[in-house]
Amino acid sequence: MIWLTSCDTDSKPKQAQAMPPVNVVVVKVAARRVPFSIELPATLSGSKEVEIRSRVAGILISRNFEEGDRVNANQSLFTIDSEPFLLDIERQKAELLATKARLDRAIREEKRLKSLRADKTVSQKEYDDVLSTLQISQADLLSSQTRLSEAQTQLKYSQVEAPVSGIVGRENVSEGTYVSGPQILLTQMTQVDPIRVRFGLSEREQLQMRQDAEKSLLTLPDKGHWLTRIKLQNGQFYQQVGQVNFRDVRINTQTGTSEFQAIVPNPDVALRPGQFVHVLLQGAYRENAIVVPQQAVMDNGVGKFVYVMVTNEKNITVAKTAPVEVGEWIAEDKTTGETNLWVINQGLKEGDEVIVEGMAKIFFPGTEVKAQVSSSEPVAEFTHPSTTQS
Repeated sequence: MIWLTSCDTDSKPKQAQAMPPVNVVVVKVAARRVPFSIELPATLSGSKEVEIRSRVAGILISRNFEEGDRVNANQSLFTIDSEPFLLDIERQKAELLATKARLDRAIREEKRLKSLRADKTVSQKEYDDVLSTLQISQADLLSSQTRLSEAQTQLKYSQVEAPVSGIVGRENVSEGTYVSGPQILLTQMTQVDPIRVRFGLSEREQLQMRQDAEKSLLTLPDKGHWLTRIKLQNGQFYQQVGQVNFRDVRINTQTGTSEFQAIVPNPDVALRPGQFVHVLLQGAYRENAIVVPQQAVMDNGVGKFVYVMVTNEKNITVAKTAPVEVGEWIAEDKTTGETNLWVINQGLKEGDEVIVEGMAKIFFPGTEVKAQVSSSEPVAEFTHPSTTQS
């Protein structure tokens, strides 16, 4: 019987080699003062909606505009036949001349009887009668002057003028039609420069902002005068900036919102009444906020999280997940040049080191990392942040 034996010097398993640290870039977060904004759906309407009516009755002889035109204040829109008013003016002028002649005669008669009365040639009653005639003639003169002024005003009103600058609508009365006066609507016009922006802000959002302001966590615009920017349907922002000028104290029981209104300059009439837009409210600031670059925030299907760099119990620098609640998104900080930043409401504290680059190589929490620190300046200004995340 032959026994075969073998000695294998490499039979012991080799120890697994440790993975090298993952190179990452981190940002040490700090409390900052950052802009706070709200984006809300809104509708546009004219700053003034005006009904155009004639103040005088007569035949409408011409329309002096094209429907849909932009017209200036005091521009003639309609012409009412002026011939009756011109005739009335001539009649009132003639009546005024006659009244002046009667007054001149009364003045002369009063002077004559006044001297005779001094010599007691005429009675007191005769003098009193002449004096009364003089006073009546003076009143008749004022009345004649008033009627002439009224006739001239009627002539002026035969030109129906635009009370404001804006866009004029369709005509409701054709040329040649008899217009009986103000009860007939001739057309309508809308003042579009400036233009109104109307939107609702929920009671819940208002309450949260008031509570944050009371805790000195939020600084609101003075007297509620939020700056407003218009976001169009294509995602672009209108270049003109407006301001909130009205807030309804009542809460709509059906929507749970308060109505707000802003006025925005619209010199090129690019904005039109009836448009659906989004309004961005700016001018508030969140105090002592934690801000991180957008790429640092990830989603695992359960919620949002970031990787923070920590030292474990073995004194090894590793990546650890930190669930976070995000707030406002800041697109760009014009002061520092930083772009795409998230405000973190919960989950991070000042001094935490957040990994902002190299996360794709971190396959599981606890991976050893080697960090390169990236400086991050406080956020002071921004171009157009989006709405608060919920």
